[in-house]
Amino acid sequence: QVQLVESGGGSVQAGGSLRLSCAASGYTSGDTYSTKHMAWFRQAPGKEREGVAAFSRYGAGTYYIPSVKGRFTISRDNAKNTVYLQMNSLKPEDSAMYYCATRFTFDYSWYDERGYNYWGQGTQVTVSS
Repeated sequence: QVQLVESGGGSVQAGGSLRLSCAASGYTSGDTYSTKHMAWFRQAPGKEREGVAAFSRYGAGTYYIPSVKGRFTISRDNAKNTVYLQMNSLKPEDSAMYYCATRFTFDYSWYDERGYNYWGQGTQVTVSS
């Protein structure tokens, strides 16, 4: 069973930085999807969960929602089965619970959570003004 564990959340002031980590375990050699196809989502109170960043289908590129482009960077360490989200120049509107997820199909856009089957428990990010 695949397990994803996020860490690195916290409270920072606007303009600050955080680095989120997502440690994955339980993949087998037969798994088609792994850290190559993971993404970060977030959900603020009263709002729907939204995709924040993801790796492209063949792993060479990345996707970001416009509001975080240039400030956030998704990366991975394959040897550690860990995916990161470096968040710089944080804004109060970035406050949310952040989740990592593993994609299992490319039938949906990268930001559509229907394409993801394994989710972490989330890590809270709070940005104060």
